[in-house]
Amino acid sequence: MKDLIKNREAQLGMVIALLLLLIGFITPDFLAFSNLLGVYNDTSILIILALGQMLVIVTRCIDLSVAANVALTGMVVATLNNLYPELPVFVIILTGAMLGTLLGMINGWLVWKMNIPAIVVTLGTMSIYRGTVFLISKGAWINAHQMSESFLQVPRFELLGLPVLGWCSVVAVAVMYYFTRHRQLGRKIFAAGNNPTAAYYIGVDVGKKQFLAFTISGLCAGIASYLWISRYAVAYVDIANGFELQVIAACVIGGVSIAGGTGTVLGCLLGALFLGIISNALPVIGVSPFWQMAISGSVIILAVIANSRSERKLGRIILRKAVQNAS
Repeated sequence: MKDLIKNREAQLGMVIALLLLLIGFITPDFLAFSNLLGVYNDTSILIILALGQMLVIVTRCIDLSVAANVALTGMVVATLNNLYPELPVFVIILTGAMLGTLLGMINGWLVWKMNIPAIVVTLGTMSIYRGTVFLISKGAWINAHQMSESFLQVPRFELLGLPVLGWCSVVAVAVMYYFTRHRQLGRKIFAAGNNPTAAYYIGVDVGKKQFLAFTISGLCAGIASYLWISRYAVAYVDIANGFELQVIAACVIGGVSIAGGTGTVLGCLLGALFLGIISNALPVIGVSPFWQMAISGSVIILAVIANSRSERKLGRIILRKAVQNAS
């Protein structure tokens, strides 16, 4: 029981439960099962993007271009649907996934082969991708009436009470959990971030694992781009503007260490849900949504402090044991 209380995911789960109880005390209808499903559905895109970002951060990198990737890929899939409405939705989704993956690979290649810091690479590609969105659209919007019915309805189709959009995030969580816990390649990504020097000596190519992490992050962004456009039924230049901060926040709040090597799928999921609950609850309880950024920023700082303290304690324990063994 004591170990469970010390567990980061358990602590975050208890915080979310207390937050829900507090909101429910003010507005009981918020705790209705249908409303909670709606909150999860609204958070699904954030969950998918946060899972990809988790792998990048685990390798001691960061992807600031993830929202710009969603914007560029989203504008492409919206334009495709506008120009070729008879094109099957599956083909459009596949095109978005491939383009998002390619954009992620560009980031990974520059970090791996050119040895440029990830924050510099993704800051640059973020601007490039945003600029390309404007070139493609020429500043024009693509609205719902310019999109086909099937393009808009696929994510809204309900299965067992949850829209396909929500099920996409469920599948993403399951796949990422299997990949990180039961596949050697997934474990090597964590090894590369935990101790790059040691990973190198046991035959793990750290740069290649960083490239893989960026590629998966790009794939997540490519899939999320279609979900974003069809969910909000509009494509414009500033799609997902600033959303990369929410994605990074979800990872950090979920216990993903910015120093690399540490993070779990469950923690990432809980971090995204925490932000999703805050986002949906603020208007309900009468708090201005403009406070959301301030609240998210405060929570990020607290999460980083908690992560740092946890890592220092672990380091002291290891050092203490080493000294005891030596004596």
